[in-house]
Amino acid sequence: MVNKGDVVSFKCRGCAAENVVPVVDLGPQPCADYFPPADTPGPDPRWPLELWLCRACTLVQLGPVEAQLPEEPLAVESATSIAHAEKSVKELLTEYPELHHSVVFEFASHHGGSWLEHLYAAGSRLAGEGEKADLVIDVHGIVHEPQYGDMLKVRSERLAPGGLLVMEFHHLLPLFVGNQFDTIRHGHWAYVSLRALRNLAAVHGLAVESVKQVDMFGGSLMVMLRHAADAKPDASVDVVLEDEDAAGIADEVQLGSLQEAAWHAARALHDELARHKAAGRTVLGYGAPSKAPVLLDLSKVTTDLLPFTVDLAPGKHGRRVPGGCMVPIRPIEDLKAARPDIVLVLTWDIADEIIAQLEADGGWGTTYLVPLPEPHERAR
Repeated sequence: MVNKGDVVSFKCRGCAAENVVPVVDLGPQPCADYFPPADTPGPDPRWPLELWLCRACTLVQLGPVEAQLPEEPLAVESATSIAHAEKSVKELLTEYPELHHSVVFEFASHHGGSWLEHLYAAGSRLAGEGEKADLVIDVHGIVHEPQYGDMLKVRSERLAPGGLLVMEFHHLLPLFVGNQFDTIRHGHWAYVSLRALRNLAAVHGLAVESVKQVDMFGGSLMVMLRHAADAKPDASVDVVLEDEDAAGIADEVQLGSLQEAAWHAARALHDELARHKAAGRTVLGYGAPSKAPVLLDLSKVTTDLLPFTVDLAPGKHGRRVPGGCMVPIRPIEDLKAARPDIVLVLTWDIADEIIAQLEADGGWGTTYLVPLPEPHERAR
């Protein structure tokens, strides 16, 4: 990071260019995975939460901020994520049968979703120390690394000649068009478009061969890359690039509109919860994901409007969402016992899974409220 008077600049986390500009500022925010004990007094520590755009490689990234508190692994992997890993491996081996009994290497992700168990069942083995792999996997892993370009180089170097690198990541396009501002968080250092990945991959001798759009985390891409000499790009690449260009997600003015959209949706959520309270309806939350701190903080939602939320992860029970909201986290049984009129689904990306779970025994006639892109009811 470089300070030039009142101007702050830094080198792009992808290509190291200095032509990086701020586009979205969500203000000082707490660390997304810091869930302190419920009786811990505030205020919680905060850091700037800004998106910057590299005009050179088009990577959207967190601005000049240092790494925050270490993430404590409290979350429980969702059934949606577990099923997605199994389905992904099955489809991959169908499309690339030569990968049966291959040498594989996986870069671990904070989100879980490991493919290794399913690949081992297909006869694959893990690459040894320093051994290159026929299949290299990164499923939502690389965005947790502050220097995206350096880590992309590491993945390229791990790939054997003729091998396949599979990268899945939350796609910048649905984040932008779906106003998924709560997915912007400390610890996720890059917000990746296919164009940015293609630009940076070329620097490290890689080329995008094909791409799939998948539903995980509100909209992700699964991208297949090879060493440039081995790659044969197909039409799926151009389709996604054209969609990105049409949305303008490499344009700093267009990207900047996300800031006002975020504040608009945050105000709408606050007003919706206040309306329910005024009408005498009870609202409780489901989920304490890393999305929740930014969403509730920007929305100025406190225990006055959301007395508590619940989560499947036992490690989060007795803790609270950080920031100004101070919302405690309890076991799911507490939600079922309270039978609220409204359930605010904070883990909105797996809303179907949550609703099915709560309705499995017939439910109690509650209404499910999904916060983004603006608050709306979800059918049971």
